[in-house]
Amino acid sequence: MSVIDIPDGSAFGPDNLPYGVFSVAGGAPRAGVRVGDTVVDLAVLLGDPVFAAPTLNPFLAQGPRRWAEVRERIRVMVGRHVPHQALHEARKVRLHLPVDIPDYVDFYASEHHAANLGRLFRPDAEPLLPNWKHLPVGYHGRAGTVVVSGTEIIRPCGQRRDAGASAPAFGPSRRLDIEAELGFVVGAGSVRGRPVTVDEFGEHVFGAVLVNDWSARDIQAWEYVPLGPHLGKSFATSVSPWVVPMAALREARIALPVQDPQPLPYLRGDLWGLDVDLTVEWNGEPVARPPYRDMYWSPAQMLAHLTVNGASVRTGDLFASGTISGAQKHQRGAFIELTWGGREPVTVKGEERTFLEDGDEVSISASAPGPDGTRIGFGRVTGRITPAASTGATAAAPDRNP
Repeated sequence: MSVIDIPDGSAFGPDNLPYGVFSVAGGAPRAGVRVGDTVVDLAVLLGDPVFAAPTLNPFLAQGPRRWAEVRERIRVMVGRHVPHQALHEARKVRLHLPVDIPDYVDFYASEHHAANLGRLFRPDAEPLLPNWKHLPVGYHGRAGTVVVSGTEIIRPCGQRRDAGASAPAFGPSRRLDIEAELGFVVGAGSVRGRPVTVDEFGEHVFGAVLVNDWSARDIQAWEYVPLGPHLGKSFATSVSPWVVPMAALREARIALPVQDPQPLPYLRGDLWGLDVDLTVEWNGEPVARPPYRDMYWSPAQMLAHLTVNGASVRTGDLFASGTISGAQKHQRGAFIELTWGGREPVTVKGEERTFLEDGDEVSISASAPGPDGTRIGFGRVTGRITPAASTGATAAAPDRNP
């Protein structure tokens, strides 16, 4: 038996207890929780075979009462002596995609981000489109290309129409970008035809992850009218390996910014504003610090809107916030904003950058307030860009101009 050592100031203290799926050499993936620098094997700790599954889905499907019971049991047990065989050094385990994701929806919930892109794309019009302050705008993404942190990101190919060209060309994206986001994992599903209300958010959503919704801006710009993002988004979305329970984020709950005009009745209620600070690192250098507290639409409103037409959600479904951006330049969570469409390069490790080049690595981390002045950590979501797959097209350097 052993006592788990939790370093002072650890973002993975007993008030966090994020869930993930891990494996050790020669072993199958199974569920664990992160405590300090240790991963605790839950099937061994709790003697429950549901945690020997290769995803968290069987546990999440058991619902909020079970989530609360297990969380309290873990909190008690990790404060005591724990069987040696349940403990693994975090640096020595392999982390896997924590949930099997049936569906993925991405929203566009930051007013600052939406307004910045409006100014870039429609400089002679109002930054926000008429519907933006009436509903959480979103699109249905591709669940099959959601990958766990550390997975390499292959530069996508597609059609793009370069500035001044009369016809499109095909080839690797020249304007490969990131979107720093917070994602929400559905635990308990819903019934088709019965919307999930804002106040029912906690009965269905288990926890949160970090998301990097990689974006090929040149492919996106050519394809998105009139039906929205497709190939410019569907090639990869990275998520962090640890799912922070919503129960761990209660100290982070805050009021939303004022919503004016007042949303329609189905978007009113217990809104779950969250105080989460993100940091975006480009090749190891911090370049942006997006604040989730400034988001206009809350995750509870996103879920209510997602289901208001009768659509159901299933265990493992993921919906994400869209790019998190604040009012200041250093708070912009996408490089298209940070470099203002490529017109204002940033310096990364002594080199000017606008969009991502092959070999570049992006890592996003985050933390939130916990009890008694502590911080709750989300870990990291990281990805490195590799060259485009062979298509017969010649790879191109990233575009440094809008």
